[in-house]
Amino acid sequence: MTTLASTPRADGFHMPAEWAPHSQIWMIWPERADNWRLGGKAAQAAHVALARAIARFEPVTVAVSAAQYENARARLDVPNIRIVEMSSDDAWMRDTGPTFVINDSGEVRGVDWTFNAWGGFNGGLYSPWNRDDQVASKVLELERYARYRTEGFVLEGGSIHVDGEGTVITTEECLLNANRNPHLDRAEIEALLADYLNVSKVVWLPHGLFNDETDGHVDNFCCYVRPGEVLLAWTDDPQNPNYSRCQEALQVLENTTDAQGRSFVVHKMPIPGPLFATAEECEGVDIAAGSQHRDPSVRLAGSYVNFLIVNGGIIAPSFSEATDDAAREILQQVFPQHEVVMVPGRELLLGGGNIHCLTQQQPAPSHR
Repeated sequence: MTTLASTPRADGFHMPAEWAPHSQIWMIWPERADNWRLGGKAAQAAHVALARAIARFEPVTVAVSAAQYENARARLDVPNIRIVEMSSDDAWMRDTGPTFVINDSGEVRGVDWTFNAWGGFNGGLYSPWNRDDQVASKVLELERYARYRTEGFVLEGGSIHVDGEGTVITTEECLLNANRNPHLDRAEIEALLADYLNVSKVVWLPHGLFNDETDGHVDNFCCYVRPGEVLLAWTDDPQNPNYSRCQEALQVLENTTDAQGRSFVVHKMPIPGPLFATAEECEGVDIAAGSQHRDPSVRLAGSYVNFLIVNGGIIAPSFSEATDDAAREILQQVFPQHEVVMVPGRELLLGGGNIHCLTQQQPAPSHR
């Protein structure tokens, strides 16, 4: 594998939008017992349903530990799903896998961001995280793609959304958090985003969703549906702890333009719940030093915005809530050319994220 000393921007590469054609989706098999309840078995069943839903539209590669290889291979015995053996610390491929970039000739490369488990020793979710920090380079090695490594610049794929036309949306709560890159100020972070995503405009939302343990990843709160249009998690209830966050975000979006000078069209997506883990669900999670404690009194950061765009489809979470039907209708309205498929998302949410967090799209090259 070639590790390049340049940057994507210098080489004419950019991160394409999620709706650009994919060659495949990457996932990691969940098994971390101090994050997923019952040794990961419930999450594995949810993962199987997710991988099978995606495989209807495009190929899926699932990275699996040696210990779980046989189990995962048997449960994912579908022609469009490939299993590869790969060690990791947990299943969040969006955050540990590479951010793929492409040039005008259709050549694909990958950005390998430094990963510190969402905060390192200052609020991070587990330790050690060295195997997770190796995931991106292993994926690029398997695909024979050149690699850009951002040594010392921490970023997770779930903290950014791009339109493929020069704009990235992110949150101050995450990227300006002292537990990510305390040595960098806003302007320096913007410069790095410009270099590695090849964007010219950064839209900063103040916060992400309330109680999001990733420190407010934008992919759980606000996402692009097409250039100039976003879907924003929303509540009209002033008693909802997300109310002020939604209002702040809307104010930013209504008073800014993207890299092409467009005003934003904002579609509002209801926030489900309130959702909480049961005492039984929390008791099923192993207790380990340094790992995230699960508590039934803590509101979960459930969101329908945490969906994945695939070739011809939208794979979105459902929560057995009254808002599920409205979420499906909104997704179908904003993606009229796509088939909307809802997959049960509660078990995924119990682990701290959802469908978008657990997946990473690989853009289709024009040629190899």
